This record gives sequence, structure tokens and C-alpha cells, in this order.
Amino acid sequence: MKPVVVRNIKRADPNAIGTLEAAGVSTAHEALGRSGLMKPYMRPIYSGAQIAGPAVTVLAQPGDNWMIHVAVEQCQKGDVLVVGCTADNGDGMFGELLATALKARGVKGLVIDAGCRDVKPLHEMSFPVWSRAISAKGTVKSTLGAVNVPVVCAGVNVEPGDVVVADDDGVVVIPRKLAVETAQKAQKRKDDEDGKRKQLESGVLSLDLYKMREGLQKAGLRYVDNPEDV
Repeated sequence: MKPVVVRNIKRADPNAIGTLEAAGVSTAHEALGRSGLMKPYMRPIYSGAQIAGPAVTVLAQPGDNWMIHVAVEQCQKGDVLVVGCTADNGDGMFGELLATALKARGVKGLVIDAGCRDVKPLHEMSFPVWSRAISAKGTVKSTLGAVNVPVVCAGVNVEPGDVVVADDDGVVVIPRKLAVETAQKAQKRKDDEDGKRKQLESGVLSLDLYKMREGLQKAGLRYVDNPEDV
């Protein structure tokens, strides 16, 4: 790994980002062909947040948050900071003060494959974080990493400028070059689901809506009227 900071990155189309943010993680994940989803241990520190934005990436050493401080300067309004580590780690590498600096630059939130602390003040200031763990354990500032290079975060390769979508369902990453196409598919899926929701609200059974009865019959499912008929 070269200790480097890349200053200029290409960010995904802003209209596509807006569409993906409104669609949410589950719909975006399906629209991408059920790929790009980070491991399920990545959880929000508080519920209710839903964001999307281009990734500014950090490759950090475990237990060392030096490069997160370096990355703040490279963030723009609307970005999502994504931190991967060179080895598994759950130390509290991020807290209230770093969040204050990021929020001042208009950053939407943080995704970190390590620990987070100061959960209460982060909730109060409405700065969402998706993390591997919550830990009060402090960190050092002693070893270089890199900013705006490809990183692996919770099992997913993240390139600078990719779209990061995060909500209560987890985190999904949409490659920058696929952002517009995936946003279009996500919007179509969302519109289809809105129509189905109205039918289900009217009392239509999902068995009929999805035309499942014939398949169930072919698979061998039988209906009987009494227990003794089984």
C-alpha cells in the first residue's frame, strides 16, 4: 500500500444518487442484480437514517484513525466517507469530534468497517454511522494509510466516487459507472412495488398477485379441509 491522498475523484451522477437514496438499500440491491451488499454486521448506530452519496474512501490501519483526519479535507457536500481497515478491527476509531468536522463540510454520513463511539451525541447531532461495532476503546495516530484509493469494506470493493446507499437494512455500493442504469431499474422496481402495495392493501392475496397457486400445486402442495384428511 502506498501512503497517498488522491485529491480529485470522479463522482457518480447526482440525479442517480438522489433516485437511489429515495429507493433505499433493498431496492437498490435488487436493481443491481442482488450484488454490492456489505456484510450484515454493518449496522446503523441509530435507526431511521437513510442516505446515499459518492464515496470518499479511506484505507486505515487497525486501531489508528490518523487517515480519517486526513480524509476530512477531501470531502465535499453530499459525500459519504467509507473506511476500510487493513485487518479486522473493532476499536472506536470514530466519534463526535470527527463527526463535527465532517458535518461542517456537508458529509452525509460514515460507513466504517471498525468501531464507532460517542453514539448518543452522534444521534443528537443527526450524523448517521454504519459500523462493524460500537466500542469506547480509543485509537492512535501513528501509521499512514491512504485516501481515495480502492478499499474493501465489509466484503465489498469500493472505488472512490461509487454510490453508497445506507439505511436500516444495511449498506449497498453501486459502482459509479452503473449508477444511472441502476437508478433507472430501482425507480421502475419502486413504481412496480407501489402498485402491488395498493393491491395488497385492497385485500388481494399475494398468492394471486404473484400467480403462485399453479406453481404450488405442481410442487405438490395439497389443501385439506380436516386434520384427519392429511
